[in-house]
Amino acid sequence: MPLQKISEFDPNYYNAIEGSDIKGMSVYVQGTDQNIGTVSDAVVDELGAFRYLIVDLGFWISGKKVLLPVGKSRIDSTANRVYVIGLTREQAENLPEYQEHTALNYDYEEKVRSAYRTPSVEGSAPLDATSRLTAPTYDRNNYTYAYDADLYDVSEDQTFKLYEERLVANKQRRKTGEVAIGKHVETETARVSVPVEKERIIIERVTPTDAGKVVSPGTANFREGEVAHMELYEEVADVQKEAFLREEVRVQKVVDQETVEVEETIRREELDVDTDKTPIVNKTDRL
Repeated sequence: MPLQKISEFDPNYYNAIEGSDIKGMSVYVQGTDQNIGTVSDAVVDELGAFRYLIVDLGFWISGKKVLLPVGKSRIDSTANRVYVIGLTREQAENLPEYQEHTALNYDYEEKVRSAYRTPSVEGSAPLDATSRLTAPTYDRNNYTYAYDADLYDVSEDQTFKLYEERLVANKQRRKTGEVAIGKHVETETARVSVPVEKERIIIERVTPTDAGKVVSPGTANFREGEVAHMELYEEVADVQKEAFLREEVRVQKVVDQETVEVEETIRREELDVDTDKTPIVNKTDRL
């Protein structure tokens, strides 16, 4: 299964990588911000399937380039980064160095694969006795990349998730204002009519009908001084103020309901299949 650099297979290869040139992408250890190097090139098989990335480990091991199987990488073209999955510095030191004159043959690939098969802290555990007995045996004549599916991501059934955003409506209670209710006193001049009584003296002098008649001896009482005494009374208005209930004021709150519409931009992932110059074939045919 001959291998070649991607630019040799297709000069316009970058159109297949979501419009981004994979060369020059920074390489980071997945889950960290540790930059370990940059991608200097990529290696594909005879069908154009990605098999390796050539990584310059300048931030880990100065001047050393190694092959990174595509199954151990995750390309983020938006961030212009490649994330390495489960690679330790110890493994990187044990990887065979890649040079421009290196022959990409079965023997060299086996050296690369052996280094990645070595369990790491983040990788899988060593094979137990049962697994060793059931593990497939192969040589240069019958090897396929399916034997190391985790390194080349060539499993027939691959599952990945597409996500979408949805609007989830919640309500928050916030103060919109307040109403203060108080009282104040106004004054005015009031008038009220009160009927009152007053006593007065009327002195009336009249001529009796028997005027000029001789009175009996002793009847006439000639004297001086007070002959009559009468007291006079009158009513005066006595006005007092008393409080009376005039009206009752009731204060209460009511809740009005209405429906409001809120617009927001949401995102949804859709599946893009780019087959430009790369035919869709059964993955088992590509191994």
